[in-house]
Amino acid sequence: MLHQILNRVPSKALTLFTRQMSAMLSAGLPLSKSLATLSKQTESKNLKKNLEAITFEVQGGSSFAEALRKKEVFPELYCGMVAAGEASGTLDAILKKLALYLEKREKIKRKILSAMTYPVVILGVSVLVIIALLTFVIPTFAEMFTDMGKELPGITKTVIGLSGFIASNIVFVVLGLFAFIVLVFYIINKPETRAVIDSVIISLPIVGNLAKKAAISRFASTLGSLLNAGIPLVDAMSITAGTAGNHMVQKAVLQSLNNITRGKSIAQPLEETGIFPPMVTQMVSVGEETGQLPDMLLKVSEFYDDEIDAAVESVTRLMEPLMILVLGVVVAGLLIAMYLPMFDMVGSVQ
Repeated sequence: MLHQILNRVPSKALTLFTRQMSAMLSAGLPLSKSLATLSKQTESKNLKKNLEAITFEVQGGSSFAEALRKKEVFPELYCGMVAAGEASGTLDAILKKLALYLEKREKIKRKILSAMTYPVVILGVSVLVIIALLTFVIPTFAEMFTDMGKELPGITKTVIGLSGFIASNIVFVVLGLFAFIVLVFYIINKPETRAVIDSVIISLPIVGNLAKKAAISRFASTLGSLLNAGIPLVDAMSITAGTAGNHMVQKAVLQSLNNITRGKSIAQPLEETGIFPPMVTQMVSVGEETGQLPDMLLKVSEFYDDEIDAAVESVTRLMEPLMILVLGVVVAGLLIAMYLPMFDMVGSVQ
């Protein structure tokens, strides 16, 4: 796991390499020479290191797919499509389709990340503003109230106590926040907790709808691309399950795969999982009946990509005022807690 993280190939660099590789093979250049050329000109250090090793393996007699699998950093989808391209003698065409697939996945990923960037930035700014108020502003009020010698309201005492704690332990607070973020990332990446988190996310009203659409689009696009590459249905479903990106969808695909191996059609098992909407299963059923299943799956992916665009805009519009409202309420609460003693003092004077 650590080896894969440290040697991870950036998706943008992998997409560019795939497109360039397809162009060079289409021009008639040998595989080993194309690999050697691209390994010298790529800007990604990890990709360069892996390509040099893959070139050595291919020159030693290994197939391109075998050399990719040995590095353990390339997705199984990538290795499977390359193997299918080598077996059919259409590696250049398969790499071109693979590049289009990777570009499409990267585009969707950027859209979702852009939708989440603004709320995350607002949340970070909110935390910094609150820490700044508690560290620098509130202590000034606390000194003034101490000189007054008057009994303070409970909420004011709480805020002043919290301010004193943070001001005295600011280093530990920052380290604690950093440790908390690292712990959260560690927990959500564990397989046993990932399943629970995915089930919670997919059940949420708005974010869950976006996550489900993204997972279904990924499923349809991946399976359609694999079938177009000539990979058998059972193998394609197995690879698709491993790249689903959501545990609930992965479980549904594996459950469907078990039924398909017993002789059932693909549409009925997908419908029985309860994850895939009727529109998806109906289009899959039509694709099976007409012999155009890969094309139907890619149409499903295109439809859900459009749905994702609309959902991203909806989430962004909702999150922006919500985060500002939360920040306003917290800051207003701190200020009210500080001004309450002053209101009491003015009332007593009157």
